[in-house]
Amino acid sequence: MSHLTKEDSDLRSFFNYLYIEKGLSKNTIEAYKNDIGDFISWTKEKKVIDYKFVNESQINKYIANLFKKNLKSSSVNRKISSLKIFYIYLVKKRQINSSPLSEIISPKKEQYLPSSMSESEVEKLLQSPDCSIKIENRDKAMIEMLYATGMRISELVNLKITDVDTDRSVLKVLGKGSKERLIPFGEKALDSLNSYLKERKNSNAKEVFISNRGTKMSRTAFWQRIKIYLSREGLKDSISPHTLRHAFATHLLNRGADLRSVQLLLGHSDLSTTQIYTHIAKQRLGEVLKKHHPRG
Repeated sequence: MSHLTKEDSDLRSFFNYLYIEKGLSKNTIEAYKNDIGDFISWTKEKKVIDYKFVNESQINKYIANLFKKNLKSSSVNRKISSLKIFYIYLVKKRQINSSPLSEIISPKKEQYLPSSMSESEVEKLLQSPDCSIKIENRDKAMIEMLYATGMRISELVNLKITDVDTDRSVLKVLGKGSKERLIPFGEKALDSLNSYLKERKNSNAKEVFISNRGTKMSRTAFWQRIKIYLSREGLKDSISPHTLRHAFATHLLNRGADLRSVQLLLGHSDLSTTQIYTHIAKQRLGEVLKKHHPRG
């Protein structure tokens, strides 16, 4: 907060409000301080008399300046959001009559398509582990379960023995926001899981997938294992455990699954989050058309 002076009581009371009344974390408040501090520095640089009395035109100039610095729209949006909340606070405290950002529209976010894998690439990855080797037998089960269910890697490593019903091929997942969902999985994943469970060490760990020491697997440890198979099969470096979640969704949509079903399986609270996979599916279909159509 090097940009802000200790004498500014309005700023101090705003940050206290965020901490005490809004219950925001210190890291979040620090982000507010940086965003507002950057804006105040800009006003001083441009010789704006008082940041409390900037107008919409000056705000737009500030936003243009942010884009000149090649900031991503997501970063610009965050700064605008911080300023909007700050000026709304000043209005409530009757320090100003109206917010200069009331009519400001946030720029559209860039839409990043998550990297995915073709079905043949997934098949190569799934076939890579040597199941006669214990650790690779475990890895095979983990990869199969990721692709079969679309789980997040954090959900996979936290999966408990009591969460899996092998009789019905269904597992219970505790996702973001502590929301539970049930996910069915197929025969190949079940076979790999059962093969691993037969060899699983006696352990006090409640988690399904454990390390050689009999303790819970970490995300990092599993990622290191994935890298071995990627290298072995000559697959692209951009692939990660999370890529299998993207592949799960994309391949379902490519084969005719409806968006709502995929949303429920992935545990997305908002359908718009799932819709990004339709773009990947369309992109993939376009590639197939170009490659295989006689006039592609």
